[in-house]
Amino acid sequence: MIGKDRPHPLQLAGGPPSRPGKVDTSYSWLAVYFMLNLTLTIYNKAILSSFRFSYPWTLTGIHTFCSGVGALVMAKMGYFTPAQLGEHENMVMLMFSFLYTLNIAISNVSLNEVSVAFHQVVRAMTPVFTIAISILFLGKRYSAMTYLSLLPLLLGVYMATVGDYSYTAMGFFLTVLGTVLAAVKTVVTNRIQIGRLQLHPLDLLLRMSPLAFVQTVIFSWMKGELDEVVSFCKTEMSTKLVLALLVNGIIAFFLNYVSFTANKKTSALTMTVAANVKQVLSIVVAVTVFNTTIGFLNGLGIIMTLLGGACYSYVDLREKAQRMRPPTPAFPQTSSNGPILSEKESEELLNIRISKN
Repeated sequence: MIGKDRPHPLQLAGGPPSRPGKVDTSYSWLAVYFMLNLTLTIYNKAILSSFRFSYPWTLTGIHTFCSGVGALVMAKMGYFTPAQLGEHENMVMLMFSFLYTLNIAISNVSLNEVSVAFHQVVRAMTPVFTIAISILFLGKRYSAMTYLSLLPLLLGVYMATVGDYSYTAMGFFLTVLGTVLAAVKTVVTNRIQIGRLQLHPLDLLLRMSPLAFVQTVIFSWMKGELDEVVSFCKTEMSTKLVLALLVNGIIAFFLNYVSFTANKKTSALTMTVAANVKQVLSIVVAVTVFNTTIGFLNGLGIIMTLLGGACYSYVDLREKAQRMRPPTPAFPQTSSNGPILSEKESEELLNIRISKN
């Protein structure tokens, strides 16, 4: 652009490292992730109940379509420059989009075979699978305190969702498979952004969303939902519903962007822990907004989950601070003029010289 300033990129997603106390921190991104995730959960519930739009695949398709359009608009406005990828990298994007869609598909199918409580408890094991995948394939290591901090979190999710644990053999298999896929997706998302590709979160969203949209439409057609949506649009579609779905898609775009950015700035394990805490906060929202009744054990589980999330955050912050702390030199540092002395040592040496004179 000549004679006109380019729009400044959003400082929330890149640029120079921010100083402590600024908005661009990993945990501020997690806070925004929580807020948008809960907002979308409430909004989805409102659409399902107010407009009787009970088409999950179509809703997912709207989310992916709006995410792709939103990322394209941000690219045209100059907030990021799409990377030049080769054939191999484009194949990685295709496989990642398929993993994203398959994770949603398996989760939706398994819900028909198991109770909601059982589904939530098994999904709460995602951090365990994330740790296993990171150790086996990425060579990562975690401290004993990290493992210990996860125990109250997992126990809290179990207590918060205690109820009917009915399931079939196929439902059990699909729920566990969906949990493993969720862990793999989170790990792969992190590696794509901080590994060799180093993709900007919006660039990843721009490449993944159109592919996921096409795959979602195909799944919707295979399940017969697409025909039902066409019939619904002919009889019950209204301007209010169109606007509600548009706002829903916009929220989904920002949620996906924030989710990818938070994943890049934290870690795959932190994101899975955050997802667990989000599940429990969703129960709190259901209690306060939709008048859902919970028992004493469920309430105790909610408290334990929140405390477990805080415990993990404390351990994670402390270990990050230890890693960033510069090591103490084993020997006194020297310069070209001799050893570098501390302020106290310099003062003592000066006093000795003065007394001698």
